[in-house]
Amino acid sequence: MRVVLQRVSRAAVRVDGETVGEIGRGHLLLVGLAEGDSQQELAWMADKVVGLRVFPDDDGHMNLGLEEVEGDLLVVSQFTLYGDTRKGRRPSFVDAAPPEVAEPLYDRFVALLEERAPGRVATGAFGAMMEVELVNDGPVTLLLERP
Repeated sequence: MRVVLQRVSRAAVRVDGETVGEIGRGHLLLVGLAEGDSQQELAWMADKVVGLRVFPDDDGHMNLGLEEVEGDLLVVSQFTLYGDTRKGRRPSFVDAAPPEVAEPLYDRFVALLEERAPGRVATGAFGAMMEVELVNDGPVTLLLERP
């Protein structure tokens, strides 16, 4: 499981011109799932995302978490995080979980975030062509993987 976390002041996802998910201050999560990912990875990642302290305190230090800033989450599935570009010019996605495996894992991950997050949890549309708009705050962008 790979997650690209971006601290945002706002973010939105559109499908066919219609907004399907949007948030204010919080995290935009681009989520890639691999074959073999389990409930353990999902729970670990949900705890990591919600517990990270990446918002500035009064001194400008990254010392506050989602709870302290009452932040939201926007979760977007993105199998391309498992794109392998080491050979040739076209990425290979063989390490990404196929949709029939990834979608239930994605849904479970969203449910875990809803249980843990202090604010709203919005989503994109799994498997759809999406337009993701964001204002990266900082900018702060982190790549999260379970060790």
